[in-house]
Parts: sequence; C-alpha cells; structure tokens
Amino acid sequence: MAKKGGDKRLKRQLAPRFWQINRKAARFILNTMPGPHTRKFSYPIGVVLRDLLHVCSDIREVKRSLNNGLISVDGKMIHHPNFPIGLMDTVEIKPSNEFYRFVPSNGHPLLPIKISANEKNLKLEKIKSKISSKKNVYQYCLHDGRTFLSEESYNVNDTCLIELPKFGIKNHVQLKEGCSVIVTRGENAGNIGKVEEIKSGSFSLPKRILVSMGDKTVELPIDIVMAIGTDTSLIQVSK
Repeated sequence: MAKKGGDKRLKRQLAPRFWQINRKAARFILNTMPGPHTRKFSYPIGVVLRDLLHVCSDIREVKRSLNNGLISVDGKMIHHPNFPIGLMDTVEIKPSNEFYRFVPSNGHPLLPIKISANEKNLKLEKIKSKISSKKNVYQYCLHDGRTFLSEESYNVNDTCLIELPKFGIKNHVQLKEGCSVIVTRGENAGNIGKVEEIKSGSFSLPKRILVSMGDKTVELPIDIVMAIGTDTSLIQVSK
C-alpha cells in the first residue's frame, strides 16, 4: 500500500540551521506539519517545549501536555506536537502562566522572549498580498496564512496589529520613510532601525529598503523587513 502524507520526523543533520538543538544526540527529530508557517522558518511545538523552553523532558510529556490542553498558540489550544511555530507567534504555558513570543534576535530568525499577560493576545502581522473584490472590499493575506476582508485600503508590506483569538485589527503601521522596522532574516535578524529610503525594484531586482541601525545603514530586500511602529514598536519584540 502506498505511503500517505509526509514524514513526521526529520534527520537532525538536515534540520534548519537556526534550530537550537543537539544534532548528535539522536538521529531523528520532529518535523513540522503543513500549517501557517513553512519548515524553513518555523519550529515544531514539540521541539519548542522540549529543547528551547525546557518545560518538558521528552516527547511523551509534550504529547501529554498538549492533549490535556496545557499549551496554546495565539490563543488556541494545540494538540499536535508537529504544529509549526513561526514569526510573532505567542506560546502560552498555562500551568506556570508564562507567555513567550517568537521573534528574530541576535542573527537568528526565531527565538523566544518572555512577554507580559497584557500582550498575550496581540500579534504583528505583515500583509503579503492584496486582492480587490466587489463593492470596494479588499481581501488581505497575512504572513501566517490568515486572510480577512476589509473596506480599508492597506498596502502590501504594511503591518497590522491584530487581537487574537477573535480576529480584530487594533492598529496599522504603514511601511514608509521614518517608521521603525525589524529585520526578520539574515545576519541582521533582530536588529531594529529606521527606514531612510524605499527603492523601487525591477524585473530582476527586488524592492529594497535603506535602514539606519545606529551608526550604520544597510540596504535590505523588502521581504525580510517588517514594520513594527511609527516611532517605537507597538508591542514587545526584543528582550
């Protein structure tokens, strides 16, 4: 009989380089399942609980915690250890009443930072696409796969501050000169700066942004830059 579905495990040596794991401890590790984030830029929730946050000692304990409803992501209970955790996701550990947001930091695309309970339902979402429909209503697709309809006209690459688990837009940040941004990937991942100039792209060259970071200015593709506020970040994105 033919095999159905993807493999639930992954060789440790082939795991994404940013995963904070011991690659020689065993041969295999949990793989990410299809979901809101790609494997290239996400962690399985089981690896997060066991290897990053160290709240579970093994995968058996991870499964027991998930089945008992002790762990939630963005306000929703997760029951599968392979569920992917990605950019700006919030993990809530109910027994200890701790909340962690996954943000780029120190050159890594994803690292957990502890946040307060006041921010557990807030999330920054980058707009990836925009489709116009009938009667001046627009459909927007966000970086974690969520979509919503709105009569408000936002631009692609802008950022929305949303409230979860009930979807609601709290604020909007336009990606423009002078706004604060965070770098999501590359050697500058986690660095926060100000937009100095937005350069238009071409057929062979992507749209680029000049970002001032203290005493240096770097030119980055617009895909790896995320607006986080006008002057300061709307929510906590660094330690």
